[in-house]
Amino acid sequence: MSTNLHPMLNVAIKAARAAGAIINRAALDVEAVRVSQKQLNDFVTEVDVASERAIIETLLTAYPQHGILAEESGREHGSKTSEFVWIIDPLDGTTNFIHGFPVYCISIALSVRGKIEQAVIYDPTRNDLFTATKGRGAFLNERRIRVSKRTRMAECLISTGFPFRPGDNFQNYLALMGDVMQRAAGVRRPGAAALDLAYVAAGFTDAFFETGLSIWDVAAGSLLVTEAGGLVGNFTGEADFLEQRECLAGNPRIYGQMVSIISKYSKFAPAGEKAALRQAGIDADNSPVVEAAAADAPAAESADASDTPKQD
Repeated sequence: MSTNLHPMLNVAIKAARAAGAIINRAALDVEAVRVSQKQLNDFVTEVDVASERAIIETLLTAYPQHGILAEESGREHGSKTSEFVWIIDPLDGTTNFIHGFPVYCISIALSVRGKIEQAVIYDPTRNDLFTATKGRGAFLNERRIRVSKRTRMAECLISTGFPFRPGDNFQNYLALMGDVMQRAAGVRRPGAAALDLAYVAAGFTDAFFETGLSIWDVAAGSLLVTEAGGLVGNFTGEADFLEQRECLAGNPRIYGQMVSIISKYSKFAPAGEKAALRQAGIDADNSPVVEAAAADAPAAESADASDTPKQD
């Protein structure tokens, strides 16, 4: 651990590496890993649980008065009233992991009075460590990273995630994808949103967009992007997006162009834009993704988390 880093970031790095060791050991015999299904197409493994346990133990050993918001255990651990809350995804890309597809990561963020101030995303398959402290820049393996400098959509590589739940509004998403694909050089779907955001921060891709995401999918990555000089928000470009279940990130020029392309598909789009979509046979406002989130609200409240867990 570096003495130049913020002490809380150093602890988060220690937690991420401990979890990464667990994941890498399990990846040697992924067929032996026990898999459970939280809901259709939404998986959790014993590795997710063990990784989360290691992260929480490391964080609370150092900061016992801090709060925890974790994908698998919600707010079960830590203080329920602290202004310091660690937001944890112990294995983002679970579906990739259980298939042996080596694109997954650990995501840890620290929220202080509702603002993300520390971020770690660790890719254990490549030993890539992305870190950021608010106001101090973003780094990959201790080297400063910046978002890309591309300004033309036709030259850009865009990453995304696909709807995966039965009943999701695939027609809406296919129309959105069509609008983006005909303007970009390429569109990719790696399968781990936290890593997608880290790649935008590093300039490997120029933008990222996805719906249905939970706060633990985007908290750490959002700080990486902004500290690397990028922008992040919902599809209409509003910055208060963490619990809105839609995320857009990119370098500043491409972010603005992406907003102009995809804002009409947002559940927050103006009524006129929604009406135009409905005339085209696409109903962004009546997306089953939004309805499912509302239907799941009581369960989320019981776990003290406002989001339904995502597949990855």
